[in-house]
Amino acid sequence: MSHRYVRQNRNSFAVVKNSKTYGKFSSLDEALFLRDELIENEWDLSSIKEIYEFEGEYLVVKVIDGRLDVLGRYEEKPAHETIEKLAKNKSRNPNNSRYGLNITKIFDTYVIKKRIAGDDYIFGYFDNLQDAEFVRNFLLEHNWNVNDFSQIEYDEDTDTYKVIEVIDERVYVLDTFESQDQISIKKSHEEFLNRITKHKLGLAQHSNLDELTGRIPELEERFNANARDDVWSFKNTQDPLNDIIFNLTPFQKSVYDAIDNSTFDDIKKSLIRYQSKNFDEKIQRNLDELEEMDLILRNQNNYIKRSQ
Repeated sequence: MSHRYVRQNRNSFAVVKNSKTYGKFSSLDEALFLRDELIENEWDLSSIKEIYEFEGEYLVVKVIDGRLDVLGRYEEKPAHETIEKLAKNKSRNPNNSRYGLNITKIFDTYVIKKRIAGDDYIFGYFDNLQDAEFVRNFLLEHNWNVNDFSQIEYDEDTDTYKVIEVIDERVYVLDTFESQDQISIKKSHEEFLNRITKHKLGLAQHSNLDELTGRIPELEERFNANARDDVWSFKNTQDPLNDIIFNLTPFQKSVYDAIDNSTFDDIKKSLIRYQSKNFDEKIQRNLDELEEMDLILRNQNNYIKRSQ
C-alpha cells in the first residue's frame, strides 16, 4: 500500500501535499482513507463528507480551522447537530477571530490570555504566532496547567521540537529544532539570555521579554549560563546605546545577522522576504558599508563577522 502524501509524526499521521497539511490522524488507516478521498476530489476540502462508512463503523469527519479532523467513530450514525457541537468544542477558532481562542496581538507581540474566575491571566508573550498557537493548544489540552510542560516538547503541526521554560507562570519558547539531534539546551539558554540582555540594553527589540530584563543574574544562575555575543562583550560595554551595532539601520542589521561565513547568494536567500527593486545592489551596498565599519570581512567569496 502506497503511503504517498502521508507523513508519520511521533504520535500521528499527517496528510501533506506541497507543504500544506490537510489533516492529522491517530491511525494510518484513517489517514490513507481520507488521503484517497482528497485525491479523488482533487484536494478540495469542501468536497469531504461529514460521515463515511468505514471498517463497519461511521467515521465522522469535519474541516476544523482549515484541516480535516476525525471527530470519532460511532456504531450508530450521529445527527448533524451532534456533529456541529463536536466540531465547535474542538475548534481553536470557533468565532473566526483573527488569531483564534485566547490569543491577541499587541503591537508586534502575541499574548495568550484567559479569564479564570473573573480575573484575566497572562500565560505568555511571543514574537511569532506559530509559537503562540503551539503553547495555546498545549494549554487547552492540559486544562491550562503550565506545570505540564516539559523542557522539550514536540509540535506535531510543524514536526519540530521546542525548548520551553516556565518562569513565574509564564511560558517561553526559547528555540525550535527540526530534530532531536540538533537540540542544545545550553545554547538555547545562552541565546535566550542574549536576547533578554540586548533588549534591556536597547541593542535589539524583543518586547515579549520585557518582564525578564530585571531577572538576568537570577536566570544566569538558574540556567548555569551567561549572555554571550559573537561581536562584543556585554560585561565590558560601558555605553551600549553608542555601540556601533545599535546604530546600524534596520536593513544593515538584517544583513549583518544573515552573515555566518556566507556567500552573497546565502545572504540573499536569508533576506528574500525583504526583496524589492535593485535588491542585489542594495545588499551589496550594505555589505560594503559593514566592511567599512570593520564589522565584517571578506574571505574570497565568503563574508565573516569580525570578533571583537
